[in-house]
Amino acid sequence: MKRCASANKCVEVALLPGGDVGVRNSKDEAGPVLVFTPGEWDAFIGGVKDGEFDV
Repeated sequence: MKRCASANKCVEVALLPGGDVGVRNSKDEAGPVLVFTPGEWDAFIGGVKDGEFDV
C-alpha cells in the first residue's frame, strides 16, 4: 500500500512474511526499511487514530 501526503512525501507499507510490517520511502526503493512487529504496528495505528501524534 502506498500513501502520499503530497507529490514528494510518500511511504509504502507492506505485510512481510511472518507477519511483520515493513515501511519505506516509496521514492527510494533501495533505501532502508523500518520493520515493525504486528503488536508495534497495531500500537502505532491506534495512536494515529487516537490523535496521539497530532501537532
